[in-house]
Amino acid sequence: MAERPEDLNLPNAVITRIIKDAIPEGVNVSKEARLAISKAASVFVLYATSCSNNFALKAKRKTINAQDVIASMEDMEFEHFQDPLKQCLELYRQGQKDKKDRKKNKEENVVTVEEGDSEVIENGGDDDEEEEDEDDDAEAEDDEEMQEEGVKTGTEESGSVVTISDDDDGT
Repeated sequence: MAERPEDLNLPNAVITRIIKDAIPEGVNVSKEARLAISKAASVFVLYATSCSNNFALKAKRKTINAQDVIASMEDMEFEHFQDPLKQCLELYRQGQKDKKDRKKNKEENVVTVEEGDSEVIENGGDDDEEEEDEDDDAEAEDDEEMQEEGVKTGTEESGSVVTISDDDDGT
């Protein structure tokens, strides 16, 4: 539990951001008003937690769940909060499900690619090697043709290819 009453307060930056989002532009809020809102929000959270805990204890649980919080709103006479809370909970759960599905699909795609590679190697590994050999041969022929035409190629320290022409016009 908190050692000091100030430890139970919500962070001022969070309260300030919530206030700014809730009021129209151009409206100023004094420091005293922010402090009062902060204390009221802290009291509300503590009260909601206490009521939610009572529902959990009645169900012989030590963990407060979302249904306990929603039920506590009626107990606290904030019934009009129940529907928005249920909607937010549903959106949260849907977001978590989507996140999990994306992660699962990503893992399946990686496995599929790996399996696809292994099938290609098993079924047609020799063909791939032949294609690579043909590519290497074609590159070697191109290099020979360029050297016959008087063009020199090489690599700089950066790894980029430099082409130098022996033509009279400098191209």
